[in-house]
Amino acid sequence: MRLGIRRSILALAIAAGAATPVAIQAQATDDWAVSSWGGMLMAGAQEIPMVFHVTRDEDGSLTGTLDVQGVSMPLTTVNAEGSTLTMTFPVPGGGTYVGPTDNSGDALEGTFTQAGQSFPMKLERTEGGAPEPPLRPQEPKGPFPYGVEEVTFANGEAGITLAGTITMPEGEGPFPGAILVSGSGPQDRDETLLGHKPFWVLADHLARQGVAVLRYDDRGIAESEGDFATATSRDFASDALAAVQALAAQPNVAPAEVGIIGHSEGGLVGPMAASQSNSVGFVVMLAGPGVTGLEILTEQGRLINEAAGASSEVTAMNTRIQNALAEIVRDEADPDVAAPLMKAAMQAEFDGLSAELKAAAGEGLSESVIDQTIQQLNTPWFRFFFEYDPRPALESMTAPVLSLIGGKDLQVPYQQNMPEIEAAFSRSGHPDATVRMLPGLNHLFQESETGSPSEYQNIEQTFSPEALDIVSSWIRERFSGTSISDR
Repeated sequence: MRLGIRRSILALAIAAGAATPVAIQAQATDDWAVSSWGGMLMAGAQEIPMVFHVTRDEDGSLTGTLDVQGVSMPLTTVNAEGSTLTMTFPVPGGGTYVGPTDNSGDALEGTFTQAGQSFPMKLERTEGGAPEPPLRPQEPKGPFPYGVEEVTFANGEAGITLAGTITMPEGEGPFPGAILVSGSGPQDRDETLLGHKPFWVLADHLARQGVAVLRYDDRGIAESEGDFATATSRDFASDALAAVQALAAQPNVAPAEVGIIGHSEGGLVGPMAASQSNSVGFVVMLAGPGVTGLEILTEQGRLINEAAGASSEVTAMNTRIQNALAEIVRDEADPDVAAPLMKAAMQAEFDGLSAELKAAAGEGLSESVIDQTIQQLNTPWFRFFFEYDPRPALESMTAPVLSLIGGKDLQVPYQQNMPEIEAAFSRSGHPDATVRMLPGLNHLFQESETGSPSEYQNIEQTFSPEALDIVSSWIRERFSGTSISDR
């Protein structure tokens, strides 16, 4: 699954190749598909356990859920045709698993595709949920010196109800408050990924420092209502403003001192929301972007491809394709008209590959992969993200703002984004803007060796204590409350 701002839209499946299905006799009914199917997605150096639960609905159709990284999401479609099971799931741009059964009928030898990337993935019949994630030493454990309350709140503009958790410091307050807004991809309230729960660690730290926190499931994920697959960053800003109102209404919270702490795409959402409403008391950008989505994806793809050892030919082609597709998206608003133009642009680039890379790609450059990539890039989220420029929102902000970026972040590189963020605040003459690079930290604010996403899972640390202290100290310096003390 994607981590923070999405990885390069192609980051091509050339190195991954594709599984070769075993031919078996077609099956007469789809009863065989009703089961739990578990496996490990090997995405580069990352190992991500997943379990698909396929059940039969009351009307007789197949339905199900996907358990991944602590999140259970409904499957959009489930189809068992002959001996092949096809499942789609609601992430921006869409995700798909297509798996023919093997000779035993108890395993699927298929392909997992998301955001233009395809990986061979074997699923086997299993019982129960996804394997337990590795232990993380920073994950909070009770008893807690603060209150924990499960809540729901309405986003009246969207007509949905969101679900989350409030951590409230001890005492009468009034306390400053923080809304936590996650990075891209379907995220629960803890921003759970690869066994880490960064938002749970952050909320625990802030509550101990006298800051009330509301963290919530993304719309359409876990216990929150709404349609995640069709949402854009602007929709997530609307959700964040609803969360600000909900936390500000708490009796122990100072209404004027409720701000937004956003990670990655959430670092884009925070300034967007603050530029729309003066109810946002402050903004903390954790790896928030300072340039357009296209610029982010291009540089991100280059750095991650280089870290993964990709050839200069693949990296250069990836950049050309991104630019070509973004230009088509920008010039053609109708996805149906844009699709054949995008397909022609991608095919022209693939045709120019060397024979060696074409052979390595195998089915990774098949027509079905091209069509899947085009479908994903034509979604509302990608269309919005490609073109959205965060600089006007940064310039219009007047609330205090703290921007932190890791020195080894390959997904939102500080060399590209920090100068633009600083320049935006300089142009507006912002009275209270702090921009810092934290050496040695990656996109998740872990202490890391290279910053490559392949390290995320293997690092025991969830969130750098230095970064946690910087955030809480910055808030405390501006919003003292009445009962803040070290706990």
